Amino acid sequence: MSKLLIQNGRVIDPAQGLDRVTNVLIEDGRIAGYDVGSSDDMELVNATGKIVAPGLIDMHVHLREPGREEDETVATGTAAAVVGGFTSIACIPNTEPPIDTRDTVQYIKHQAARADNCNVYVVACASKGREGKELAEIGQLVEAGAVAFSDDGSPIYDSELMRRALEYCSMFNKPILNHAEVLELTRGGVMHEGSVSMVLALPGMPAEAEDVMTSRDISLSEATGGRIHMMHVSSAGSVEMIRRAKLRDVPITAEVTPHHFTLTDECLRSFDSNFKMSPPLRGQRHVDACIAGLADGTIDVIATDHAPHSPEKKMQELDLAPFGIVGLETCLGLVITKLIEPGILDWSTALAKMTINPATILGLDKGTLAVGAEADVTVIDPQVRWIVDPSEFRSKSVNTPFGGEELIGRADTVIVGGRIKHRASAPAVAAV
Repeated sequence: MSKLLIQNGRVIDPAQGLDRVTNVLIEDGRIAGYDVGSSDDMELVNATGKIVAPGLIDMHVHLREPGREEDETVATGTAAAVVGGFTSIACIPNTEPPIDTRDTVQYIKHQAARADNCNVYVVACASKGREGKELAEIGQLVEAGAVAFSDDGSPIYDSELMRRALEYCSMFNKPILNHAEVLELTRGGVMHEGSVSMVLALPGMPAEAEDVMTSRDISLSEATGGRIHMMHVSSAGSVEMIRRAKLRDVPITAEVTPHHFTLTDECLRSFDSNFKMSPPLRGQRHVDACIAGLADGTIDVIATDHAPHSPEKKMQELDLAPFGIVGLETCLGLVITKLIEPGILDWSTALAKMTINPATILGLDKGTLAVGAEADVTVIDPQVRWIVDPSEFRSKSVNTPFGGEELIGRADTVIVGGRIKHRASAPAVAAV
C-alpha cells in the first residue's frame, strides 16, 4: 500500500468550499484523509507556504498528433501540461486526420497511456472531417470515450448542422464546444479590426464576427436545450450576450484564455507573429470586458488554447504565419500575476475556473480533493518569481509572446493518480 502525505499546505478545494492549512493523505492513488500525522511508511511532500489544489484541468489543448508531429506530440504536450500544473487536459480534434472515428479516439488514448504524463480526454469532431457538412458518428465516438464535440480551428458554420448537433449531443449529455467566427467577416484578416490595424495597414478581423456567431449559438442552445460552450471568448459583445443568456438559464458556458485577458492589439505594432492568434488580440475595452466576465462569473473557465507551431512556421511574414501560441507552461503564472495578485480574483474563484468548472462541463470525475477522489493534486508555490524562458519549455514548440516576462507563482509539485509527475527542479531566478 503506497502512502504519500502532503504536509502543512494551504488546501484550497473550491468544490468542497475548503480553504485551510492541513495535511492531505494519499493512499493507493486516492485522497484518503486530512489532518493525518506522518509515519515511517509515508513519502512526504513539504507544502509549507504553498497552495495545495485539485489538479488543474485545461479543456482546450491542441496536441497536433496525428499529422503535425513537427509542432507537438501527445508525449511533448502532456509533458508541458504537467510542468504547467495540469493533471488533466482535453485535446481538440483539428489533427490530420481529424479525430472523427472510434479508431482515432483510441489512438489518442493509447498515445497518452504510453506517454504516462497526465490524463488526456478527447474532444471529437462534431462533423465528419471537420468539413461542416455531415454530423460525425457521435454515438460511436461517445462509446469510444469522447467527452465533448467541436470543429475548433473552424466554426461549426451551418446553422442546421449545429442545431442537429446540439439535439444529438443532448441525448448523451455532451457539450458542443464552438469557435465563434463568421468567416466572411474575417477572411484574409491577421489582427483585430480597429485603429491599430488601420495605422499598420493590416487586414482586420472585427469583433462583430465573433458576436454574430455567439448570438446564433445562444439562440440554438436556447431552442434545443443542448449545451453550448463558447471557446476563447474575446469580445465585449460576446461577454455581454453570454451574461444575459445565463440570466435566462440558457445551458451555456464559456472560457477565456490568458492572452485575451492580458494582451491587446497594440502588441501587433511589433509585427511579431507570436502575437497573431484567432480570435485576435483585441482593444483594451474588450480585455476589460473579459476580465469583468471572469470576476462576475459570466466566464466559467480559464483555458489555454495551447496551439503549438514549429519555429519555421511562425517565422514567416505576418500574413503567412499561422494563428496561435503555446500556453500550458505559462497559464498558471499569468493567472496568479494578472488576476490573483491584483485582487481581481481570489484563489478559490480562480482555481474553480481551472478545476471543478471544466470538470463539470466535460462530465469528468475530477476537480476535487474530496476523500475517495482520485489523487490528482497540484502544489503551487504562490510567491516564487520566475522568468519565462521558451528554451526551457517541455513543449516541442516555443511560440509564446511572453518570453522574458517575469511572472509570480508556478507549479511546485504535480501528482497524477497518486504518483508524483513533476517537482520543481531548481529555484527560479528572479528578474534583476
